[in-house]
Amino acid sequence: MDFAKFAADFAGFVWGLPLIILLFGTHLFLTFRTGFIQKHLLRGIKLSVTKDEGASGDVSQFGALMTALAATIGTGNIIGVASAVAAGGPGAVLWMWLTGVFGIATKYGEALLAVKYRVQMPDGSFAGGPMYVLERGMNMRWLGIVFAVFTCVAGFGIGCMSQANSVVGHVQNLLPAYDKNVIAWSVGGLMTVVAGAVILGGVKSIARFCSVLVPFMAIGYVIGCACILIKNYAVIPETLSLIFNSAFTGQAAIGGFIGAGMKEAMRYGIARGLFSNESGLGSAPIVAAAAQTKNPVRQALVSSTGTFWDTVVVCAMTGLVIVSSGHWKEGLGKVQLTQAAFADLHVYGPYILIFGLVTFVFSTILGWSYYGEKAAEYLFGSRAVKPYRLLWVAAVLAGSVLPLGVVWDLSDAFNGLMAIPNLISLIALSGVIVAETRAHKSDLCGKDE
Repeated sequence: MDFAKFAADFAGFVWGLPLIILLFGTHLFLTFRTGFIQKHLLRGIKLSVTKDEGASGDVSQFGALMTALAATIGTGNIIGVASAVAAGGPGAVLWMWLTGVFGIATKYGEALLAVKYRVQMPDGSFAGGPMYVLERGMNMRWLGIVFAVFTCVAGFGIGCMSQANSVVGHVQNLLPAYDKNVIAWSVGGLMTVVAGAVILGGVKSIARFCSVLVPFMAIGYVIGCACILIKNYAVIPETLSLIFNSAFTGQAAIGGFIGAGMKEAMRYGIARGLFSNESGLGSAPIVAAAAQTKNPVRQALVSSTGTFWDTVVVCAMTGLVIVSSGHWKEGLGKVQLTQAAFADLHVYGPYILIFGLVTFVFSTILGWSYYGEKAAEYLFGSRAVKPYRLLWVAAVLAGSVLPLGVVWDLSDAFNGLMAIPNLISLIALSGVIVAETRAHKSDLCGKDE
């Protein structure tokens, strides 16, 4: 049996239409159940930079948000957007954007439940996430264990080794004249040292580092995209019209582009949007549970802004750059399409791309290390934390220098499998989400301040 083919087929099966419908359906369901919680987005942004005095938790609300964003903002915001456009046409950008808008409600619900059902460990630290929600909120510890196992496996793949391998690959492409093995060991060694220095210090160390790195990398990348869009300003109105119209009518074949209907635009736009912002996968609420907050609603509002920044802002900017470039008409693959779009800004464009890819990917390694650590702690107790951190750091180097092959597909599959138990808890406990929201209604409008 061809194991590589099995892994690819398995990943395709997991991320098939049923999971996409379940995820997007949950987004819509929770949007209406919470009374369109998205209208309180500005309140969430304000709370993210406001210290919650006297609140319990390990890290600030801003630190928790930045750690979650570190894990969420990754290659999906760049290469993932290009793959959606390449397969679904320009209209995929709108469906990706809408996925982000509705996904805000799911991220809100995840974080609320994570904080409500979190526990304080013997050392005084906090632990939470879907595994604790399933155990304490639904009395289904067995399903919590299933989620934790999926998280541990997915973490080493999609959150560590594959990401390290991706960074090395991008640097090798940027410096083709240099020996690839030298680059792999050099870049891998540097990443291992930096990752080790941050990760071995625990969640407080990760949050401090991400609080500096994430705003820097996101703002830098968005400014870079803005420069490209300024260069393409003459075609921006046409680009926006094309994205909107082809989202509902499809796009006819042009040049080397094979053409895509409305169905393809929806499918690929929604799929890549879901994969990028991770709303519903159950990862981000793990770090939300560590936040210093007075009640679940306040942190839920803060966490929900992560989906806004990831998809509604960063993915949208990438989509505009790619569609406005016109290169999508040439039938290029996702990597070639991305490189061609950014290369239009001579000299600086390729560096903007490599800056975004390397920083986005490295931040994912940091954020996912905490997710995997807490899943391991749930399964094996606090004694597993230090060995897990050391193993994670070693995996950074291994992922940098070894050919991964099927690791990408297997990790994609387990990443998708995480969503199933998490979505079960979100739907089953949606009444708790509504009740907590009503109980702390004043926090939605800031009347307590």
